[in-house]
Amino acid sequence: MTQPMTAIIKKDIQSITANRRMFSTLLIVPIMLSVFIPTVFILVFHFVPQESNDLEQLLRLLPAAFEGGDLSRNVIYLLLNFILPVFFLIIPIMAATVMSATSFVGEKEKKTLETLLYCPLSLKQIFRSKVLASFLLSMLVSGISFVVMLAVLETEAMLITGGFVLPDVKWALILLLVSPAISLIAITLIVRGSAKSQSMEDAQQHALFLLLPVLGLLISQFTGVLFVSAFLLLGLGLVCALLAAWLLQRSVKGFRYETLLK
Repeated sequence: MTQPMTAIIKKDIQSITANRRMFSTLLIVPIMLSVFIPTVFILVFHFVPQESNDLEQLLRLLPAAFEGGDLSRNVIYLLLNFILPVFFLIIPIMAATVMSATSFVGEKEKKTLETLLYCPLSLKQIFRSKVLASFLLSMLVSGISFVVMLAVLETEAMLITGGFVLPDVKWALILLLVSPAISLIAITLIVRGSAKSQSMEDAQQHALFLLLPVLGLLISQFTGVLFVSAFLLLGLGLVCALLAAWLLQRSVKGFRYETLLK
């Protein structure tokens, strides 16, 4: 990575952290998904009587290995290892959307696009720098969200059940494979769309469809139609990684000055 590319990456990240509205969005959405919603979920189920039919039906959806035992512990395990992993497919997409939508549109709005094009980098290097800046910020938000979520959830588990509920191998696949791949797909689509768009709202629309299958996967967790397994995540991650590599390569090759200057 060259020094000018590093400078572009730092400038883009600083522009987001300096913008209160965008930075607050980067904070609020992950906090809602990784801390607030799980905490409400745990508290509601903790204070629901154990003979509740709705609660029993939900726990019956768990594999046989989880039958019996402490009810609160089973609920927290269900939340941590079956429901929250899907939330961490939403967080990187949302974080990527906030930053990458401003990549080239922001340059146009601030009248700095021409200055950017005069820097000692090829257009392909500029595109890669924009993608990498959004990717790094997205992964940083996901990583911090996971640490905060785990700390809060384990504290609640200790207070309620007297012990910790450990994450399983699915989290490694989520954080190291699936989440980065989905984030890169979203960023590539949005950055490419940002070059053609005249506003951030137009650029963000290019990745909204990625939320639909993720929301479908989330709904399947609550209905028991499909549980997220390690094998499912591994397959999903490999497919998304290949798709991300193909999209990035195609987008870089097809990126032209005419696209930016329209």
